[in-house]
This record gives sequence, structure tokens and C-alpha cells, in this order.
Amino acid sequence: MEEIKSHFRFNKQERSGIFFLLLIIFACQGLYFYVKAQPFNGNPKLEVNTLAQSHLDSLKNNIEKDSFELFPFNPNYITDYKGYSLGMSTEEVDRLLAHRLANKFVNSAEEFQQVTKISDSLLGVIAPYFKFPNWVRENKKGQTSFKSPQKETAKVFLDLNSATAEQLQTVRGIGETLSKRIIKFRDRLGGFLVNEQLYDVYGLEPEVIKRALEQFQVIDAPNVEKINVNMATVEQLAQLIYIDYDLAREIVSYRETNGAFTTLNELKRLKSFPADRIERIKLYLSL
Repeated sequence: MEEIKSHFRFNKQERSGIFFLLLIIFACQGLYFYVKAQPFNGNPKLEVNTLAQSHLDSLKNNIEKDSFELFPFNPNYITDYKGYSLGMSTEEVDRLLAHRLANKFVNSAEEFQQVTKISDSLLGVIAPYFKFPNWVRENKKGQTSFKSPQKETAKVFLDLNSATAEQLQTVRGIGETLSKRIIKFRDRLGGFLVNEQLYDVYGLEPEVIKRALEQFQVIDAPNVEKINVNMATVEQLAQLIYIDYDLAREIVSYRETNGAFTTLNELKRLKSFPADRIERIKLYLSL
């Protein structure tokens, strides 16, 4: 206890020194608060260089403008920094980079949005600056094909006028009876002139005829001597497979009453004339 008290025992000179030290500290504190509270009416020694400040402001404005100025670019090669400058998130840029690592390219703004999942608003801002290679634009116009050209082998048909019954029977839906009926009809015609005459064979369904025409076509059509409808007799007209005796007599009667036919389409005025077969019948008639 005595040792502790000994540290606080000062002589007269030491006490005077401590007193003056405290007095100086309090005086400095009072002077500091007094000066701080007084307004500064003098001229400042630090001046702002207005010319330099205006130059800095102009540089700042140019930098801000340049950061938003876009130029045409290929979106396939966007970097992280470029994507950030465009306003893309890191996830959107990463999706594009992963797409490119798979050796895939985007060839349109729509594909770019599908890959990156960017918003419609951002796409509307940057899409006008997308610049794709010329071959992409040409491919969209249908001017360039990247598929290796393949020569289409010409379809080989058998001649309907020389087909045998066995060959006709290879068509699904044509059996022995129908194949013989086709050949018989062909013989009566003297040979098919057009493929559509196959529809005139009795008992052949349209679906079967379509399948038959995928294998058989009229290749070697016969030469037909046409009958003059204005000069022919009833017997001559009745020789045609499409015209029976009654229709032949009606044709002659109409001709004698109304004068010569000016067009073959006038035959459709006859009541019993098969108007749906007029094109086939005209193949055998003349004026």
C-alpha cells in the first residue's frame, strides 16, 4: 500500500509543472472549438480549376456515351466483357459460351434468345446490330443449300400399252380378273391414249388406279384415225367404245336438226352424252 502511495507523491515543482500542463491543454481545446465555430470570411487558398473541371466532365460524358454505342457484331463471339456491356447476365453469357463449346452456332436473333434466354426488351435493343456471315443470309433466302446435292433417280415406268396380265397383278388390288379386264379394254381401244382412260375400266377402284399409275404409264401411245363427227354415220360413230348405237343415232339426229357441230363441247348438250368423259371422247373425234 505504501508503495502505491509513493507514486502519487509530488514535490512543489512537480505539482506546478502538472498544473501548467493541464492549463495549456484546456487552452488549446478552447481555442480549437472557438475557431471552428467562427465562419471563414477569407479567400480560400485552394481554388478549383474550372477549365480542367470542364474537360474532365466532357471526358466523363464521352465515356458514358461510348459505353452504350453499339456497332454490328457477330453474336456467336460475345465475350464475358461484351455480354456485360450489352446488359446480359453472367448466366445468359454462360449459356451462349456452352452452346459454342458444343461447336454450335446461332444463326438468327430468335435462336440467340432461345439459347441465352434473354428478355424480349434486351433482344429488341441489341438484335438490330447482329451481323451474321453472308452464307447464313443466303441460306435464309434459299440461294444456298448446304446439303450435298443428291441426284434424284428418275422413276422408271412400265408401258401401260404393253404390260402383261402378270405385271398388272403386281399392283395391290388387281387380281387375275381385273388384269384381264384391263387388257381387254385396251384391245378394244386399240391402245390407251392417256393414263386417265384407266378410270374407264369397269370395277377398278380409284385407289387401285392410283397405285397402278405409280408403276405403269402410257409411254407408247397408238396412232388413232379420228372420226369426223359432222360426216360420220351412225355405224361409224358406234364403233367407238365410248359411244353406243343409241348415242350415235342421237348425235346424227341432233346434227341434222341443228346443223354441223362447231365445237366438240356441243356434244354435252345431248341428254345421254357422258359429259364426264368428254375429254377422252374428243381424242377420237374431229370436226
